[in-house]
Amino acid sequence: MLIFQSLGAPELLIILAIVVVLFGATRIGDIGKGVGRGIREFRREIKDENADDKDSADTKESADKEESKT
Repeated sequence: MLIFQSLGAPELLIILAIVVVLFGATRIGDIGKGVGRGIREFRREIKDENADDKDSADTKESADKEESKT
């Protein structure tokens, strides 16, 4: 972690320039779009998973209430 704290603006610009030379500007854009899609999909899956967990918890609570009535 100490390494990242010592990086300043000039160092980051040099790293960015090297990345642009290696991958090319259009390829970096494609990589960014892919990362954005991946993050969006991950968030959607987490949201769906949480909704499924909540639905199953509600169903279990309903079943528990039915059992306690009998």
